[in-house]
Amino acid sequence: MKKYELMYILKADLDETARKEVMDKLHELLTKNGAKINDVNEKDWGLRDLAYPIKDETKGYYVVVKFEAEPNATSEFDRKTKINNNVLRFLITVDQE
Repeated sequence: MKKYELMYILKADLDETARKEVMDKLHELLTKNGAKINDVNEKDWGLRDLAYPIKDETKGYYVVVKFEAEPNATSEFDRKTKINNNVLRFLITVDQE
């Protein structure tokens, strides 16, 4: 299994409960496809100003997730996250650590 790092930006106007629900659903997409989540870091990032507006939003809530998975496990996450209106942007990279 390869190690990956995922960063996604959620809408800033989500309340704590809604944000936690969206995060749980995103993480469930990974684990259902065989991924093992090693670390979720939202405390160091959290709410920040965006460098430029994305979908008319000027602030976003940043979350970084480190996980291990087979290369095909990220395709379903990619497909479903693109149509999720609460996710402004996301990027999955191979973790070099």
